[in-house]
Amino acid sequence: MLGTDPVVPSSLPLFAQASATTIDSGDTAWMLVASALVLLMTPGLALFYGGMVRKKNVLATFMYSFYALALVTVQWVVCGYSLAFGRTHGGFIGGFDYALLHNVGVEPRGTVPHLAFMAFQLKFAIITPALISGAFAERMKFSAYALFTLLWTTLVYDPVAHWTWGEGGWLAKLGVLDFAGGTVVHWTAGLSALVAAIMIGKRLGYGKEHFVPHNLTMTVTGGGLLWFGWFGFNAGSALAAGQSAALAFVTTHVAAGAAALAWSLAEWKHRGRPTLLGIVSGLVAGLVAITPAAGFVSPSASLMIGFIAGVLCYGSVLMKEKLGYDDSLDAWGIHGVGGMIGALLTGVFARKALNPAGNDGLLAGNPMLLAKQALGLLAAGAWAVVLTVVILKVVDKLVGLRVSEDDEHEGLDITQHGESGYHG
Repeated sequence: MLGTDPVVPSSLPLFAQASATTIDSGDTAWMLVASALVLLMTPGLALFYGGMVRKKNVLATFMYSFYALALVTVQWVVCGYSLAFGRTHGGFIGGFDYALLHNVGVEPRGTVPHLAFMAFQLKFAIITPALISGAFAERMKFSAYALFTLLWTTLVYDPVAHWTWGEGGWLAKLGVLDFAGGTVVHWTAGLSALVAAIMIGKRLGYGKEHFVPHNLTMTVTGGGLLWFGWFGFNAGSALAAGQSAALAFVTTHVAAGAAALAWSLAEWKHRGRPTLLGIVSGLVAGLVAITPAAGFVSPSASLMIGFIAGVLCYGSVLMKEKLGYDDSLDAWGIHGVGGMIGALLTGVFARKALNPAGNDGLLAGNPMLLAKQALGLLAAGAWAVVLTVVILKVVDKLVGLRVSEDDEHEGLDITQHGESGYHG
Protein backbone atom coordinates (compact mmCIF):
# COMPACT_ATOMS: atom_id res chain seq x y z
CA MET A 1 0.00 0.00 0.00
CA LEU A 2 1.41 3.34 -1.04
CA GLY A 3 2.29 5.82 1.67
CA THR A 4 3.84 9.24 1.50
CA ASP A 5 7.13 10.03 -0.15
CA PRO A 6 10.08 10.66 2.15
CA VAL A 7 10.93 14.30 2.88
CA VAL A 8 8.01 15.71 0.85
CA PRO A 9 4.44 14.54 1.49
CA SER A 10 2.56 13.33 -1.55
CA SER A 11 1.01 16.49 -2.90
CA LEU A 12 -1.86 17.62 -4.96
CA PRO A 13 0.09 17.75 -8.20
CA LEU A 14 1.41 20.83 -9.83
CA PHE A 15 0.59 23.36 -7.16
CA ALA A 16 1.39 22.23 -3.64
CA GLN A 17 4.51 23.58 -2.07
CA ALA A 18 5.72 21.04 0.44
CA SER A 19 6.97 22.12 3.82
CA ALA A 20 10.54 21.12 3.05
CA THR A 21 12.96 23.97 2.50
CA THR A 22 15.91 22.09 1.04
CA ILE A 23 16.47 20.99 -2.53
CA ASP A 24 16.73 17.26 -3.21
CA SER A 25 19.04 16.42 -6.10
CA GLY A 26 17.13 13.26 -7.03
CA ASP A 27 13.80 15.05 -7.16
CA THR A 28 15.37 17.86 -9.16
CA ALA A 29 16.91 15.45 -11.66
CA TRP A 30 13.57 13.71 -12.13
CA MET A 31 11.70 16.98 -12.59
CA LEU A 32 14.16 18.16 -15.24
CA VAL A 33 13.83 14.86 -17.10
CA ALA A 34 10.04 14.95 -16.75
CA SER A 35 9.97 18.49 -18.14
CA ALA A 36 11.94 17.35 -21.18
CA LEU A 37 9.56 14.40 -21.65
CA VAL A 38 6.53 16.69 -21.57
CA LEU A 39 8.21 19.06 -24.03
CA LEU A 40 8.71 16.13 -26.41
CA MET A 41 4.95 15.59 -26.43
CA THR A 42 4.33 18.75 -28.47
CA PRO A 43 6.52 17.69 -31.43
CA GLY A 44 4.92 14.27 -30.95
CA LEU A 45 1.52 15.91 -31.27
CA ALA A 46 2.68 17.64 -34.45
CA LEU A 47 3.52 14.25 -35.95
CA PHE A 48 0.31 12.68 -34.64
CA TYR A 49 -1.88 15.41 -36.12
CA GLY A 50 0.29 16.05 -39.18
CA GLY A 51 0.00 12.52 -40.51
CA MET A 52 -3.79 12.62 -40.44
CA VAL A 53 -4.27 15.69 -42.66
CA ARG A 54 -3.87 15.87 -46.43
CA LYS A 55 -0.33 16.44 -47.64
CA LYS A 56 -1.06 20.00 -48.75
CA ASN A 57 -1.65 20.91 -45.08
CA VAL A 58 1.04 18.94 -43.26
CA LEU A 59 3.42 21.86 -42.53
CA ALA A 60 0.56 24.14 -41.50
CA THR A 61 -0.55 21.48 -39.02
CA PHE A 62 3.00 21.12 -37.69
CA MET A 63 3.13 24.90 -37.39
CA TYR A 64 0.28 24.93 -34.88
CA SER A 65 2.32 22.89 -32.41
CA PHE A 66 5.71 24.46 -33.03
CA TYR A 67 4.36 28.00 -32.92
CA ALA A 68 2.76 27.23 -29.56
CA LEU A 69 6.20 26.17 -28.32
CA ALA A 70 7.49 29.66 -29.02
CA LEU A 71 4.46 31.83 -28.33
CA VAL A 72 3.34 30.24 -25.06
CA THR A 73 6.91 30.16 -23.76
CA VAL A 74 7.09 33.95 -24.06
CA GLN A 75 3.58 34.42 -22.65
CA TRP A 76 4.41 32.17 -19.68
CA VAL A 77 7.52 34.13 -18.81
CA VAL A 78 5.84 37.52 -19.20
CA CYS A 79 2.65 36.81 -17.25
CA GLY A 80 1.26 33.30 -17.64
CA TYR A 81 3.15 31.62 -14.80
CA SER A 82 2.30 34.47 -12.49
CA LEU A 83 -1.40 34.38 -13.35
CA ALA A 84 -1.53 30.62 -12.82
CA PHE A 85 0.72 30.24 -9.79
CA GLY A 86 1.11 33.68 -8.27
CA ARG A 87 -0.49 34.78 -5.00
CA THR A 88 -4.20 34.14 -5.28
CA HIS A 89 -6.82 36.85 -5.67
CA GLY A 90 -9.99 35.39 -4.23
CA GLY A 91 -9.10 31.88 -5.41
CA PHE A 92 -9.77 32.96 -8.97
CA ILE A 93 -6.49 34.20 -10.45
CA GLY A 94 -2.89 34.78 -9.49
CA GLY A 95 -1.38 38.24 -9.43
CA PHE A 96 1.77 39.59 -11.00
CA ASP A 97 4.19 38.50 -8.29
CA TYR A 98 6.08 36.36 -10.79
CA ALA A 99 5.69 38.52 -13.92
CA LEU A 100 8.82 38.26 -16.09
CA LEU A 101 9.82 35.52 -13.61
CA HIS A 102 10.47 38.11 -10.90
CA ASN A 103 11.02 36.26 -7.61
CA VAL A 104 11.44 32.96 -9.47
CA GLY A 105 14.94 31.63 -8.94
CA VAL A 106 16.80 28.68 -7.48
CA GLU A 107 15.08 28.87 -4.09
CA PRO A 108 13.17 25.71 -3.14
CA ARG A 109 9.65 25.10 -4.31
CA GLY A 110 8.99 21.89 -2.49
CA THR A 111 12.23 19.94 -2.94
CA VAL A 112 13.14 21.33 -6.37
CA PRO A 113 14.36 24.76 -7.50
CA HIS A 114 11.50 27.14 -8.24
CA LEU A 115 12.75 27.50 -11.81
CA ALA A 116 12.42 23.75 -12.34
CA PHE A 117 8.83 23.84 -11.09
CA MET A 118 8.07 26.78 -13.38
CA ALA A 119 9.62 25.05 -16.39
CA PHE A 120 7.60 21.90 -15.78
CA GLN A 121 4.37 23.90 -15.71
CA LEU A 122 5.35 25.68 -18.91
CA LYS A 123 5.32 22.46 -20.90
CA PHE A 124 1.68 21.85 -19.91
CA ALA A 125 0.69 25.35 -20.94
CA ILE A 126 2.36 24.85 -24.34
CA ILE A 127 0.64 21.66 -25.40
CA THR A 128 -2.88 22.60 -24.30
CA PRO A 129 -3.75 25.13 -27.05
CA ALA A 130 -1.90 22.94 -29.55
CA LEU A 131 -4.37 20.17 -28.75
CA ILE A 132 -7.24 22.44 -29.79
CA SER A 133 -5.77 22.84 -33.28
CA GLY A 134 -6.88 19.33 -34.17
CA ALA A 135 -10.46 20.58 -34.41
CA PHE A 136 -9.89 23.24 -37.07
CA ALA A 137 -6.94 21.83 -38.99
CA GLU A 138 -6.90 22.51 -42.76
CA ARG A 139 -9.03 25.66 -42.69
CA MET A 140 -8.08 28.25 -40.03
CA LYS A 141 -6.00 31.31 -40.85
CA PHE A 142 -2.61 31.19 -39.20
CA SER A 143 -2.92 34.78 -37.98
CA ALA A 144 -6.20 33.81 -36.33
CA TYR A 145 -4.57 30.78 -34.70
CA ALA A 146 -1.72 32.86 -33.29
CA LEU A 147 -4.06 35.45 -31.78
CA PHE A 148 -6.47 32.81 -30.52
CA THR A 149 -3.65 30.88 -28.83
CA LEU A 150 -2.36 33.95 -27.01
CA LEU A 151 -5.80 35.00 -25.79
CA TRP A 152 -6.98 31.50 -24.93
CA THR A 153 -3.87 30.65 -22.92
CA THR A 154 -4.16 33.89 -20.94
CA LEU A 155 -7.92 33.94 -20.40
CA VAL A 156 -8.81 30.25 -20.18
CA TYR A 157 -5.81 28.09 -19.34
CA ASP A 158 -4.15 30.33 -16.76
CA PRO A 159 -7.29 30.94 -14.65
CA VAL A 160 -8.42 27.30 -14.69
CA ALA A 161 -4.88 26.17 -13.78
CA HIS A 162 -4.97 28.58 -10.84
CA TRP A 163 -8.40 27.36 -9.68
CA THR A 164 -7.20 23.76 -9.69
CA TRP A 165 -3.49 23.85 -8.92
CA GLY A 166 -2.67 27.28 -7.54
CA GLU A 167 -2.31 27.80 -3.81
CA GLY A 168 -5.68 29.08 -2.68
CA GLY A 169 -7.40 28.17 -5.95
CA TRP A 170 -11.11 27.72 -5.28
CA LEU A 171 -11.44 24.27 -6.86
CA ALA A 172 -8.34 23.09 -5.00
CA LYS A 173 -9.79 24.32 -1.70
CA LEU A 174 -13.06 22.58 -2.50
CA GLY A 175 -11.18 19.30 -2.88
CA VAL A 176 -11.44 18.72 -6.63
CA LEU A 177 -8.69 16.30 -7.70
CA ASP A 178 -6.75 16.62 -10.95
CA PHE A 179 -3.41 14.87 -10.72
CA ALA A 180 -1.95 16.02 -14.02
CA GLY A 181 -4.49 17.86 -16.14
CA GLY A 182 -7.61 15.92 -17.02
CA THR A 183 -9.72 18.98 -16.35
CA VAL A 184 -7.18 21.78 -16.72
CA VAL A 185 -5.67 20.50 -19.98
CA HIS A 186 -7.87 17.98 -21.77
CA TRP A 187 -11.40 18.96 -20.75
CA THR A 188 -10.89 22.67 -21.40
CA ALA A 189 -9.01 22.04 -24.65
CA GLY A 190 -11.53 19.47 -25.86
CA LEU A 191 -14.55 21.65 -25.17
CA SER A 192 -12.89 24.66 -26.76
CA ALA A 193 -12.02 22.50 -29.76
CA LEU A 194 -15.67 21.54 -30.18
CA VAL A 195 -16.73 25.18 -30.00
CA ALA A 196 -14.07 26.15 -32.56
CA ALA A 197 -15.04 23.35 -34.95
CA ILE A 198 -18.67 24.47 -34.90
CA MET A 199 -17.97 28.21 -35.16
CA ILE A 200 -15.34 27.96 -37.91
CA GLY A 201 -17.42 25.47 -39.89
CA LYS A 202 -16.71 22.31 -41.85
CA ARG A 203 -13.91 21.79 -44.31
CA LEU A 204 -14.87 22.20 -47.94
CA GLY A 205 -16.23 18.88 -49.18
CA TYR A 206 -16.79 17.48 -45.68
CA GLY A 207 -19.39 14.74 -45.87
CA LYS A 208 -19.00 14.48 -49.66
CA GLU A 209 -15.30 13.73 -50.07
CA HIS A 210 -13.31 11.10 -48.22
CA PHE A 211 -10.46 12.82 -46.37
CA VAL A 212 -7.68 10.25 -46.28
CA PRO A 213 -4.72 10.70 -43.87
CA HIS A 214 -1.69 11.27 -46.02
CA ASN A 215 0.89 9.52 -43.80
CA LEU A 216 -0.26 7.15 -41.07
CA THR A 217 3.34 6.16 -40.38
CA MET A 218 3.90 9.73 -39.21
CA THR A 219 0.81 9.57 -37.00
CA VAL A 220 1.85 6.29 -35.40
CA THR A 221 5.34 7.68 -34.71
CA GLY A 222 3.74 10.71 -33.08
CA GLY A 223 1.51 8.46 -31.00
CA GLY A 224 4.55 6.58 -29.75
CA LEU A 225 6.24 9.83 -28.74
CA LEU A 226 3.09 10.93 -26.93
CA TRP A 227 3.00 7.67 -24.96
CA PHE A 228 6.68 8.05 -24.07
CA GLY A 229 6.36 11.70 -23.10
CA TRP A 230 3.21 11.07 -21.07
CA PHE A 231 5.27 9.37 -18.36
CA GLY A 232 6.76 12.78 -17.67
CA PHE A 233 3.33 14.39 -17.91
CA ASN A 234 1.80 12.13 -15.25
CA ALA A 235 4.63 10.69 -13.17
CA GLY A 236 6.37 14.07 -13.16
CA SER A 237 3.24 15.56 -11.59
CA ALA A 238 4.17 13.86 -8.32
CA LEU A 239 6.83 16.60 -8.11
CA ALA A 240 9.25 14.14 -6.55
CA ALA A 241 11.05 10.93 -7.45
CA GLY A 242 9.09 8.82 -5.00
CA GLN A 243 6.14 6.54 -4.46
CA SER A 244 3.51 8.73 -6.08
CA ALA A 245 5.63 8.99 -9.23
CA ALA A 246 5.94 5.20 -9.37
CA LEU A 247 2.18 4.78 -8.98
CA ALA A 248 1.44 7.36 -11.69
CA PHE A 249 3.99 5.77 -14.03
CA VAL A 250 2.35 2.36 -13.79
CA THR A 251 -1.27 3.52 -13.96
CA THR A 252 -0.41 5.64 -17.00
CA HIS A 253 0.97 2.69 -18.91
CA VAL A 254 -1.77 0.27 -17.91
CA ALA A 255 -4.58 2.65 -18.88
CA ALA A 256 -3.02 3.34 -22.27
CA GLY A 257 -2.72 -0.35 -23.05
CA ALA A 258 -6.24 -1.12 -21.88
CA ALA A 259 -7.77 1.73 -23.89
CA ALA A 260 -5.86 0.79 -27.05
CA LEU A 261 -7.17 -2.76 -26.74
CA ALA A 262 -10.74 -1.62 -25.97
CA TRP A 263 -10.82 0.80 -28.93
CA SER A 264 -9.44 -1.88 -31.23
CA LEU A 265 -12.02 -4.44 -30.11
CA ALA A 266 -14.87 -1.94 -30.46
CA GLU A 267 -13.67 -0.99 -33.93
CA TRP A 268 -13.25 -4.65 -34.89
CA LYS A 269 -16.80 -5.36 -33.80
CA HIS A 270 -18.21 -2.24 -35.49
CA ARG A 271 -16.23 -2.12 -38.75
CA GLY A 272 -15.21 -5.75 -39.11
CA ARG A 273 -11.47 -5.13 -38.78
CA PRO A 274 -9.05 -3.43 -36.36
CA THR A 275 -6.80 -0.60 -37.58
CA LEU A 276 -3.47 0.73 -36.44
CA LEU A 277 -4.95 4.24 -36.37
CA GLY A 278 -7.54 2.85 -33.96
CA ILE A 279 -4.85 1.38 -31.72
CA VAL A 280 -3.01 4.72 -31.59
CA SER A 281 -6.19 6.72 -31.06
CA GLY A 282 -7.19 4.37 -28.26
CA LEU A 283 -3.91 4.60 -26.44
CA VAL A 284 -4.13 8.41 -26.50
CA ALA A 285 -7.69 8.20 -25.15
CA GLY A 286 -6.42 6.04 -22.30
CA LEU A 287 -3.58 8.43 -21.55
CA VAL A 288 -6.02 11.33 -21.45
CA ALA A 289 -8.47 9.54 -19.16
CA ILE A 290 -5.87 8.39 -16.62
CA THR A 291 -4.26 11.82 -16.39
CA PRO A 292 -6.48 13.26 -13.60
CA ALA A 293 -6.44 9.96 -11.71
CA ALA A 294 -2.87 8.73 -12.19
CA GLY A 295 -1.59 9.37 -8.66
CA PHE A 296 -4.83 8.62 -6.84
CA VAL A 297 -5.98 5.20 -8.13
CA SER A 298 -4.64 1.65 -8.15
CA PRO A 299 -3.28 -0.13 -11.23
CA SER A 300 -6.39 -2.33 -11.33
CA ALA A 301 -8.58 0.78 -11.35
CA SER A 302 -6.48 2.22 -14.17
CA LEU A 303 -7.25 -0.91 -16.15
CA MET A 304 -10.97 -0.16 -15.81
CA ILE A 305 -10.49 3.53 -16.61
CA GLY A 306 -8.60 2.61 -19.77
CA PHE A 307 -11.21 0.12 -21.00
CA ILE A 308 -14.08 2.55 -20.35
CA ALA A 309 -12.25 5.41 -22.09
CA GLY A 310 -11.37 3.28 -25.11
CA VAL A 311 -14.97 2.29 -25.77
CA LEU A 312 -16.60 5.64 -24.98
CA CYS A 313 -14.08 7.74 -26.88
CA TYR A 314 -14.49 5.50 -29.92
CA GLY A 315 -18.22 6.05 -29.68
CA SER A 316 -17.81 9.80 -29.33
CA VAL A 317 -15.69 9.93 -32.48
CA LEU A 318 -18.45 8.14 -34.38
CA MET A 319 -20.97 10.70 -33.16
CA LYS A 320 -19.48 13.52 -35.23
CA GLU A 321 -20.61 11.70 -38.36
CA LYS A 322 -24.17 11.57 -37.04
CA LEU A 323 -24.24 15.12 -35.64
CA GLY A 324 -22.47 16.69 -38.61
CA TYR A 325 -19.73 18.78 -37.00
CA ASP A 326 -16.20 18.65 -38.37
CA ASP A 327 -13.78 17.98 -35.52
CA SER A 328 -11.00 17.29 -38.02
CA LEU A 329 -8.64 15.24 -35.87
CA ASP A 330 -10.97 14.31 -32.99
CA ALA A 331 -9.70 16.79 -30.41
CA TRP A 332 -13.12 16.79 -28.73
CA GLY A 333 -13.82 13.09 -29.17
CA ILE A 334 -10.55 12.03 -27.54
CA HIS A 335 -9.37 14.88 -25.32
CA GLY A 336 -12.66 16.42 -24.27
CA VAL A 337 -14.55 13.18 -23.71
CA GLY A 338 -11.50 11.40 -22.32
CA GLY A 339 -10.79 14.23 -19.89
CA MET A 340 -14.38 14.18 -18.67
CA ILE A 341 -14.35 10.39 -18.22
CA GLY A 342 -11.09 10.51 -16.30
CA ALA A 343 -12.19 13.32 -13.99
CA LEU A 344 -15.43 11.56 -13.11
CA LEU A 345 -13.81 8.15 -12.65
CA THR A 346 -11.26 9.75 -10.32
CA GLY A 347 -14.28 10.45 -8.13
CA VAL A 348 -15.18 6.77 -8.33
CA PHE A 349 -11.85 4.97 -7.91
CA ALA A 350 -9.64 7.35 -5.86
CA ARG A 351 -8.31 5.97 -2.57
CA LYS A 352 -6.70 8.05 0.11
CA ALA A 353 -4.66 5.04 1.21
CA LEU A 354 -2.76 5.35 -2.07
CA ASN A 355 -2.12 9.06 -1.70
CA PRO A 356 -2.90 10.89 1.55
CA ALA A 357 -3.17 14.19 -0.33
CA GLY A 358 -6.04 12.77 -2.35
CA ASN A 359 -9.37 11.49 -1.08
CA ASP A 360 -11.58 8.44 -1.08
CA GLY A 361 -13.96 8.12 -3.99
CA LEU A 362 -17.35 6.52 -4.46
CA LEU A 363 -16.14 2.92 -4.21
CA ALA A 364 -14.32 3.75 -0.98
CA GLY A 365 -17.51 5.10 0.55
CA ASN A 366 -17.30 8.79 -0.32
CA PRO A 367 -19.80 9.83 -3.02
CA MET A 368 -19.07 13.51 -2.33
CA LEU A 369 -15.80 13.31 -4.23
CA LEU A 370 -17.68 12.33 -7.39
CA ALA A 371 -19.98 15.33 -6.88
CA LYS A 372 -16.97 17.61 -6.48
CA GLN A 373 -15.38 16.22 -9.62
CA ALA A 374 -18.58 16.90 -11.55
CA LEU A 375 -18.70 20.45 -10.18
CA GLY A 376 -15.11 21.02 -11.27
CA LEU A 377 -15.95 19.86 -14.78
CA LEU A 378 -19.02 22.07 -14.90
CA ALA A 379 -17.18 25.18 -13.72
CA ALA A 380 -14.11 24.74 -15.92
CA GLY A 381 -16.25 23.71 -18.87
CA ALA A 382 -18.59 26.68 -18.63
CA TRP A 383 -15.63 29.06 -18.37
CA ALA A 384 -13.88 27.47 -21.35
CA VAL A 385 -16.97 27.49 -23.57
CA VAL A 386 -18.00 31.08 -22.85
CA LEU A 387 -14.50 32.51 -23.17
CA THR A 388 -13.75 30.50 -26.30
CA VAL A 389 -16.88 31.85 -27.99
CA VAL A 390 -15.93 35.41 -27.04
CA ILE A 391 -12.31 34.98 -28.14
CA LEU A 392 -13.27 33.50 -31.50
CA LYS A 393 -15.71 36.32 -32.15
CA VAL A 394 -13.05 38.92 -31.33
CA VAL A 395 -10.47 37.17 -33.50
CA ASP A 396 -12.95 36.92 -36.35
CA LYS A 397 -13.59 40.67 -36.17
CA LEU A 398 -9.88 41.50 -36.07
CA VAL A 399 -8.33 39.16 -38.65
CA GLY A 400 -11.01 36.67 -39.76
CA LEU A 401 -11.06 33.04 -38.69
CA ARG A 402 -11.00 31.14 -41.94
CA VAL A 403 -8.96 31.12 -45.12
CA SER A 404 -10.64 31.77 -48.45
CA GLU A 405 -12.07 28.89 -50.47
CA ASP A 406 -9.27 29.25 -53.02
CA ASP A 407 -6.64 29.08 -50.30
CA GLU A 408 -8.30 26.07 -48.73
CA HIS A 409 -8.35 24.26 -52.08
CA GLU A 410 -4.68 25.04 -52.70
CA GLY A 411 -3.66 24.08 -49.19
CA LEU A 412 -2.48 25.98 -46.14
CA ASP A 413 1.19 25.04 -46.53
CA ILE A 414 1.57 27.24 -49.60
CA THR A 415 -1.05 29.89 -48.92
CA GLN A 416 -0.25 30.50 -45.24
CA HIS A 417 3.46 29.75 -45.10
CA GLY A 418 4.85 29.73 -48.64
CA GLU A 419 6.39 26.31 -48.36
CA SER A 420 5.56 22.68 -49.04
CA GLY A 421 6.19 19.50 -47.09
CA TYR A 422 6.65 17.46 -50.28
CA HIS A 423 8.07 18.22 -53.71
CA GLY A 424 7.66 16.36 -56.94
